[in-house]
Amino acid sequence: MSNIVKSNAVDTVERAAEALARGGLIGMPTETVYGLAGSAANEQALSKIFDVKGRPIGHPLIVHLSSLDELDRYALSVPQAAVALIGACWPGPLTVLLQRSRHVSDLITGNRSTVAIRIPANECARSIIAMHGHAVAAPSANRFGHVSPTTAQHVLDDLGEHVDLIVDDGPCTIGVESTIIDFTSPVPQLLRPGGFALEDLEELMGIHVAAPEGESRASGMLESHYAPQGKVLLVNSLSEAKSVLSAHPEARLISHWESLPLYAASLYAQMRQADHDGVPLIVAITPAPSGLGRAICDRLKKASHP
Repeated sequence: MSNIVKSNAVDTVERAAEALARGGLIGMPTETVYGLAGSAANEQALSKIFDVKGRPIGHPLIVHLSSLDELDRYALSVPQAAVALIGACWPGPLTVLLQRSRHVSDLITGNRSTVAIRIPANECARSIIAMHGHAVAAPSANRFGHVSPTTAQHVLDDLGEHVDLIVDDGPCTIGVESTIIDFTSPVPQLLRPGGFALEDLEELMGIHVAAPEGESRASGMLESHYAPQGKVLLVNSLSEAKSVLSAHPEARLISHWESLPLYAASLYAQMRQADHDGVPLIVAITPAPSGLGRAICDRLKKASHP
């Protein structure tokens, strides 16, 4: 069974970096969700990520850096709009899609000409990546399509026997994945809403961000994703939720809808707890699709997709 180690233990960062150097996989904390991290420089480790998650080959991974100094190694060019946004938002829950360099594995990009990159805000994650000496590829540390993990225990529950080490840095503070902006098109496109509100990003850039066009080209763009075992029913108000709960006493309402940060931070944990308790019907109130509410609505819609 995999070891869960506390992030503040003396040798945790060193042990995690050593596991990556061996071609192993680790459960790595970030501010968004826990990642299944493997060295971006190791083809066998990258292949293992897809095997362990049951993730389709061709579904791109996100490259995680420890510092901005590493960006030029993985991205061929960075548009000025992206430079401004990166300067304001990294480290943080923002992923940018850029033209890839020759140093990026086809396994990471799904044989595309683009690569998704971010620098996590979590200090422990950055320390592990820096000590490893290479970027890591790190999708969420769960079975593909299932609810993302926001605690070390969630990683152990899903993938424990398949990872070398799980670094426990407590619950993720944001709780939903990073926002992904595509800077390879003439007008930047929002590929995935996430921890950074679109409105804030547009204000920082001073330009409008368009809706995505074409095929899925980044993590989290599939119609069905983040799904618990129980059915998810979306409602628009507390009164509507109460009516459903009255008719279906076996159902459970996801709480904290009054506070978007709390809603986001606890969403996946509440879904996982409902699965653990065998709840057949999860009722969720959809917030207004703006700010952080846009990301919450996206996750709920995908979780409820048949």
